[in-house]
Amino acid sequence: MRMNKIGLAIALSALVATSAGAKEGGDQYPHGSENWLAGALPPPGDYFLNYFGYYDGDLRDGDGDKVPGASVTAWFDALRWVKVTNQQILGGNWAVHAILPVVHQELELGAGSKTVTGLGDLVFSPLAISWHSGNWRWVAVLDFYAPTGKYKSGKPRKSIGAHYWSVEPVFAVTWLSESGWEVSGKFMYNIKAKNNDFRPAPGAPEMDYESGDELHIDYLVGKRFGPWGAGLSGYYVKQTTDDELDGRKIPAAIGPWSAGRRGEVFAIGPSVSYTTKGGTLLVAQWQHETEAENRFRGDKAWFKLVTPF
Repeated sequence: MRMNKIGLAIALSALVATSAGAKEGGDQYPHGSENWLAGALPPPGDYFLNYFGYYDGDLRDGDGDKVPGASVTAWFDALRWVKVTNQQILGGNWAVHAILPVVHQELELGAGSKTVTGLGDLVFSPLAISWHSGNWRWVAVLDFYAPTGKYKSGKPRKSIGAHYWSVEPVFAVTWLSESGWEVSGKFMYNIKAKNNDFRPAPGAPEMDYESGDELHIDYLVGKRFGPWGAGLSGYYVKQTTDDELDGRKIPAAIGPWSAGRRGEVFAIGPSVSYTTKGGTLLVAQWQHETEAENRFRGDKAWFKLVTPF
């Protein structure tokens, strides 16, 4: 019985300890943040992007059923700087970027809830290359996630950061038609390092917890009407490898999760954009998670600003 309780605490802690920056369920990337012109970098220059939003969700087990007494709400504001240079690499423009998220999170886990506010995990890339040809735009990026967010081992209700490094190759593409239609997709594969400071509960011995790698995709299909745009956007996330504790796959017997605790979620919702005469892009959208396993399932509202310095 004691080992079952420890195992259940491990599964819960690993699942919810890192919902910073709208990354519910242990994510470092804010799913659904890129849609309009996802594969198109702007002309050379410096740009500021702001992602502000709200997420509310309930934990789901491996069968997609709600886990009683486990929920999260979070406000987030991610600040991003992008510099596009005139320097050419492989025929495309070289760019760099960095993202710093700030999060206000309330996490409920059975015995009660806690509220925490602080910085999330920093994202940066020294290598982004963009190309365009005719109606097509595409970009290749190598992102790095640094464990800068607040983390309390054994205390998921007081944690924001993931407490591990990860690297993520990215490929994004945008197709624009003469009649105003747009189809965009951003394809990412997140490769995670170990959390070497994991405790299933306060006072328990440290363990090595390694979250499974993930394939995730942001997408949009939309139509422009002058400066306005309207469409559907969302995301799909599929964990491709198992969660491991001290090198061993998380077993199914420790709780209502499938072995390896592989998560999956799909979200869709309306998105509206407006481009000013000065080139500033404004986006408002709502994304509803229709299916989820081994993750939180809920709703996310976004407000996005893209403007040149």
